[in-house]
Amino acid sequence: MQFKNPEILYFLWLLIIPILVHLFQLQKFVKVPFTNVAFLQKIIQDSRKSSRLKKWLILATRMLLLSAILFTFSQPFFSDEKNTKSEKIILYIDNSLSTQAKGEKGFLLQNAAKEIIENAPQSTTYSLLTNNEFYDDISFSELKKLVLELDYSSKKPSLASVLLKIDALSKKQINTLNETILISDFQNTYNNVFTNVTPPFSVIKLFESQKNNISIDSVFTSNSLDETTLHVIVKNQGASKKNVPIALYNEKELSSKQSFSIEENATKTILFSIQKKKEFKGKINITFSDTFSFDNSFYFILKNDKKIDVLTIGNETDFMLKIYTKDEFNFIQNLPENINYNLLPKQDVLILYEIEKISEILSKSIQDFISKSGSVVIVPNPNSDINSYNQLLQKFSSSTFSSKNIDSLKITNINENHPFFKNVFSKKVENFQYPTVNHFYEINSKNDSKMVTFENNSSFLSQINIPSGALYVFTSAIDKKNSSFQNSPLIVPIFYNFGKFSFLQSQLHYYLDEENKIDVDIQLQKDEILEISNATSTFIPIQQTFQNKVTLTTNQNPTEAGFYTIKKNDEIIKTIAFNNPKEESLLQFLDVAQLEKTNPNITVSDTVSSVFKNIKKKNEVQSLWKWFLALAIVSLFLEILILKFYKP
Repeated sequence: MQFKNPEILYFLWLLIIPILVHLFQLQKFVKVPFTNVAFLQKIIQDSRKSSRLKKWLILATRMLLLSAILFTFSQPFFSDEKNTKSEKIILYIDNSLSTQAKGEKGFLLQNAAKEIIENAPQSTTYSLLTNNEFYDDISFSELKKLVLELDYSSKKPSLASVLLKIDALSKKQINTLNETILISDFQNTYNNVFTNVTPPFSVIKLFESQKNNISIDSVFTSNSLDETTLHVIVKNQGASKKNVPIALYNEKELSSKQSFSIEENATKTILFSIQKKKEFKGKINITFSDTFSFDNSFYFILKNDKKIDVLTIGNETDFMLKIYTKDEFNFIQNLPENINYNLLPKQDVLILYEIEKISEILSKSIQDFISKSGSVVIVPNPNSDINSYNQLLQKFSSSTFSSKNIDSLKITNINENHPFFKNVFSKKVENFQYPTVNHFYEINSKNDSKMVTFENNSSFLSQINIPSGALYVFTSAIDKKNSSFQNSPLIVPIFYNFGKFSFLQSQLHYYLDEENKIDVDIQLQKDEILEISNATSTFIPIQQTFQNKVTLTTNQNPTEAGFYTIKKNDEIIKTIAFNNPKEESLLQFLDVAQLEKTNPNITVSDTVSSVFKNIKKKNEVQSLWKWFLALAIVSLFLEILILKFYKP
């Protein structure tokens, strides 16, 4: 037995009062003259015994009455011992874009919200966790308001991080009985997420009524002299589809329209021709009723961005002229003896190509160039003055060249995980014709990232990690006398990306809920900032200001797909496009039925109502105060009956 108000039981000492009253009750005796008391002796003895019994009965009923009243006010009950703790429900609701799908009773998220409002206990405290918000210690009325206002979010944290947050929240609660409920469609989730889960919780799986979806996976372009060809990759999940309409818009103006058919569980490329314009705000739209509607639209921007400025100091080379073409780059070559230092601050990338000695003036200019976020590529000469190279390198790091090794080595390994090679290779490189070098320099460095290595795992090309700008170092000359590297197809993406990574041109589009870096060709004055906005929202992104550009970083914002403008005050600098993460379109869901078999702490339920019903049942208490109140009333009636009808 447990008590809601156990402090009332301290008043049980009051039971001593009726005992004292009965033990020390003063009795008055009346003298009655009688001729002969001998005849009354037996009657008097019997009357005294009956009177004593009546007193004990009255004492018992009064003590029972007082005890019953005290127990009534202490509100005793029978329940699980845990229910002496305060109760709290930790509720996670997955409001990702995939919960826009329809179930048997309507849209998944809206139906889950409705069932929560109808079935959640009103006297309980709640913590509400969604993909983009967290609310702690809220009442039922607050929960109801938040759930009704809950909207879809492009953010989707991993379920592992959600469970860690719930676990941390539970450990903070003292003397609290926590009930954890996870409501999700469990898209792109795997069983191993729940391997190390120890606190018990309930899982509610939201089921979509159909598994048939068509989506725009990605787009890319190819250019001819006077027009651009747009390649639209469409992905089909489910049965084959015929005569699906697809349209291309320039902002709101219809540019082109066609229809297509696609096989079961296949991808297809749809082509659109676009006349070259200064700017094309493209929107692709598929008209089709399927599981998800948000992935039937796709936004992109076609625009002639600024050309990247590349300066090479060294002997003239033909291969760079072929890589740094006039449509994308402003390419300039300077001989070592005829350097135009006035050009250097205006460049995005500087290539030191096989010069024998780096002068002190050039070294200081390079140091200033890198400090202002410039990119520098160093290609040593077969007869380099190592000391002059090392003096330059030591200004940025502890990296140094050692003596020259005259040995023939193959260039065999490419660090495909380096960001430099992202999207360069469609699959793992095999049967590669390895280029060779006839000599190389060992480089001693503790803070470099090897990008390409020799067969002995020593560095051929490394990126030196520095606080500002970028520094790439070859350990060998790459002229045709010393190396066959210029004949390798690898030289094109490497040198092309030296240019492209020096200034991050606007992409065709960006994805929400990802870290995106955008370079803006602008010079800002002190206290000036850039903003990103659309018709309904404005935010200030993280930004770094350099001499010739500003680098913007987006992650948490924006939150909706569409077109956005980058502004300085009210002046529009450029337009960019954001799309929803394409992982949200996948029809891959966890089979929650297997969870109970692998983890006994997990309870799987079909509906929200059944989970709350079980919680209410588990937390039910059997109140006893009414029984003690009835006992008090019965005791009072017994005392009245004894006093009135019991005649000793």
